[in-house]
Amino acid sequence: MGNNILKGKKGIIFGALDNSSIAWKTAERVYDEGGEFILTNAPVSIRMGSISDLAKKTNSEVIPADATNLDDLENLINAATSKFGGKLDFVLHSIGMSVNVRKGKHYTDLNYEWLKKGWDVSAVSFHKLMQSLFKLDAMNQWGSIVALTYIAAQRTFPNYNDMADNKAYLESIARSFGYFFGKEKNVRVNTISQSPTLTTAGKGVKGLDDFIKYADLTSPLGNATAEDCADLTVSLFSDYTKRVTLQNIFNDGGFSSVGVSQEIIDKLNSK
Repeated sequence: MGNNILKGKKGIIFGALDNSSIAWKTAERVYDEGGEFILTNAPVSIRMGSISDLAKKTNSEVIPADATNLDDLENLINAATSKFGGKLDFVLHSIGMSVNVRKGKHYTDLNYEWLKKGWDVSAVSFHKLMQSLFKLDAMNQWGSIVALTYIAAQRTFPNYNDMADNKAYLESIARSFGYFFGKEKNVRVNTISQSPTLTTAGKGVKGLDDFIKYADLTSPLGNATAEDCADLTVSLFSDYTKRVTLQNIFNDGGFSSVGVSQEIIDKLNSK
């Protein structure tokens, strides 16, 4: 049981596919803390996943929407505000994909049509979402919008491919649009840079298991779990972080501030 820090708050959660999804864990925590929400994902993801189970568990409604389609986003937002009888307090963007990664294309040999598709889904969709919320005046004052990202936006991880570029673009959108959302609507916009996390979507990244092991050995506190990310997201949705905005918050056990750990040195010396 939670402490009801989100009691009375309403929102939309994008991207829950199955129970390994960070968005799924976040929905469970938001529900525990008294929040209400609409669950949404692309129609194909809804068919592939088990989001209906999450909806039953959290007493929420599922509304399919393609986050790259402005009409879908407008219909989704209007449906949510109609259901809740007013504006929204929180939105989670937990969406990302790369066709090049899925198809095994190397970064030096990208298919640019696939790149555009992944860029639109993973990054531009965040701008489209916020623009739709902004134009519809759908967010309450001191509302909170959060998107998930990864440190490959700022550091080189060879096998993360064009997803690294997508995440860098996403983080820039958060800062740029977040400025206007803050100035004109008193709405917060932040990104969470999460530890590498084994989700269904992430399994397509070559060498993800090694990413996870390396990060865990490097991080003083070890890798942050999906549940840890859900807790942090809940705090950003709450009134306890009313003036935290335009931030890229590292939820990674300290990985982002470590050059090399003793554990890594010991492993190198043991060979």
